[in-house]
Amino acid sequence: MINILKAIYYEICSYFVPQKVYYEITGECKQCGKCCNYMYSYDTYTEKEFKIMQFLYPAYKRFYIKGRDDAGNLIFACKFVTPEGKCSVYEKRLPMCKRYPLRRLRHKAILHEGCGYKVEDIKFKDFLK
Repeated sequence: MINILKAIYYEICSYFVPQKVYYEITGECKQCGKCCNYMYSYDTYTEKEFKIMQFLYPAYKRFYIKGRDDAGNLIFACKFVTPEGKCSVYEKRLPMCKRYPLRRLRHKAILHEGCGYKVEDIKFKDFLK
C-alpha cells in the first residue's frame, strides 16, 4: 500500500517539474584561461551585431572576435587574459565572469578539454530524493 501511495505521489510531482533533466557543474577551475579565450554568444552571429553589442554594453569592449568555429559561429576572447591564462584585471572582471560557470543549467554545456569542471546530468528521480 505504501509503495502505491509513493508511486502516486511521484506521479503527481512529475507534473510540476518543467524539465525532466537539468545539468549541474561540478569540479573546480584549473586556471588555464581556455574559457576566456574561446567564448560564444548565442545571439551574435555577425561582426556588425558584435559592434552593436559593444556599443550597447561598453563593458563588452574588452572582448574581440578571435575567429569562427567549424559551424561558422563567432569565437570571442578577452583582451585581459595573460599568456598564463590568468585575468589581469581580476578584481574588476564582469559579473558574467564572476558567475562562470553557472552551477545549474537547463541545457547541456560543452566545456573545454582539460577543464577542471564537469557537466553532470541531474535526472528527474534525483529531484525526488
